[in-house]
Amino acid sequence: MTSEVRALPTGFGRLWSAQTVSSLGDGVSHAALPLLALTLTRDPMALAVVTAAGTLPWLFFGVLGGALVDRWDRRRTMWVMDAARAVLLAIPAAAAALGLLSIPLLAAVGFVLGLGGLFFDTAATAYLADLLGRDSALLERANSRLRGAQTAMSGFAGPPAGSALLALGRAVPLLADAVSFLLSALLVRTLPALPRPVPEVRESLLRQARAGASYVFRDRLLLGLALRPAVGNVAFLAVETVLALFAHDRLGIDTYGFGLLLTAEATGGLLGAGTASFLGRRLGTGTALTCTAAVEGLAILGLAAAPNPYVAGLALAVCGAGMGATMVLGPSLRQAIVPSHLMGRVASTSRMLAMCAAPFGAFLGGWLATTYDIRTPLCAAAGLLLAMTAVTATMTSNRRVEAALRGAARTGRSAADVSRGPGGPATGRRRSPSSSR
Repeated sequence: MTSEVRALPTGFGRLWSAQTVSSLGDGVSHAALPLLALTLTRDPMALAVVTAAGTLPWLFFGVLGGALVDRWDRRRTMWVMDAARAVLLAIPAAAAALGLLSIPLLAAVGFVLGLGGLFFDTAATAYLADLLGRDSALLERANSRLRGAQTAMSGFAGPPAGSALLALGRAVPLLADAVSFLLSALLVRTLPALPRPVPEVRESLLRQARAGASYVFRDRLLLGLALRPAVGNVAFLAVETVLALFAHDRLGIDTYGFGLLLTAEATGGLLGAGTASFLGRRLGTGTALTCTAAVEGLAILGLAAAPNPYVAGLALAVCGAGMGATMVLGPSLRQAIVPSHLMGRVASTSRMLAMCAAPFGAFLGGWLATTYDIRTPLCAAAGLLLAMTAVTATMTSNRRVEAALRGAARTGRSAADVSRGPGGPATGRRRSPSSSR
């Protein structure tokens, strides 16, 4: 039976439920934390510190975190991180209730939540690849559903819920997010246990982290997959930095209209995530990735030239669709071709490159808008996306993708033969998740 018609395993439903609940909580806190900070200060730099704190763990611990995930049991890592974040959120909730909330406390909480997210996301990426046996078609379907749920919860339902809960009390949205983490932890705890990868020769953590990063940079396909979100984040943050000002000054959009503009982008993201598997089958994953990247660049160019809010909304919806499809196809391919024992490090290295690129994009957008005009960051972002598309087109071509999938299939079969032993059933040499770390 082909993978296109195989059903996703029961465990995926629980993983999807856990991440859906957690994404709703993320959307609540995404809206509530900046609003809470705004009740404490009007200093833009202080607000920026709270916003940036959650991304700093990827800068400082990204590759090392991936190396640790490759040593640890992935299911246990996920539920422990969610449980820890649930407990952590009780601190600012109590501080808010007692009137002791402060900007340093919010920044510290954001940093530790980001650190927990680093471990959870990396472990979830590796766990999903193991759960679905690195089947590329199943991974695309699974990631499409996960991405769709994440967009719906964190982009649509979560932010308005966070604003509404904040009206009930400053501690309420924090407690709601804590409950979402707790429910997610309970769901993850019930996921099926999977065999851990065959342990490598014992090396230092730093050496293992360096090996994972080298694996990305030495493989042209993986490097191309990592460059897309990294360069994309520079471009998208350059746009995001000036988008509110562009919408107000050039398009005449008020605060309510700006919310609708962002909703248009999220709607496109849902559409892109839902059609990603179809595009991959129709065009081939490599060509589909090139096309979606080109669509993103052209859509941003259309946004820069938009004469009215309706055209701008359409441009953002098209850009969101390209991003949604890319964020399904790229990670699915990476999960299908990377060996299990390296999955955590490869995933965290790729994510670290993307996260570290974001501040450069924000600075670039602000500098271009100040030096030239408000449209210049949008035009520069479009040019950057189109140039990236041209550079990475051969790196992620269909030919490279198909060769990598064939190689991964051969490696998987060889590993299975080794684990079964000569002429017999599985010998159980691989450790179970209950084994010691």
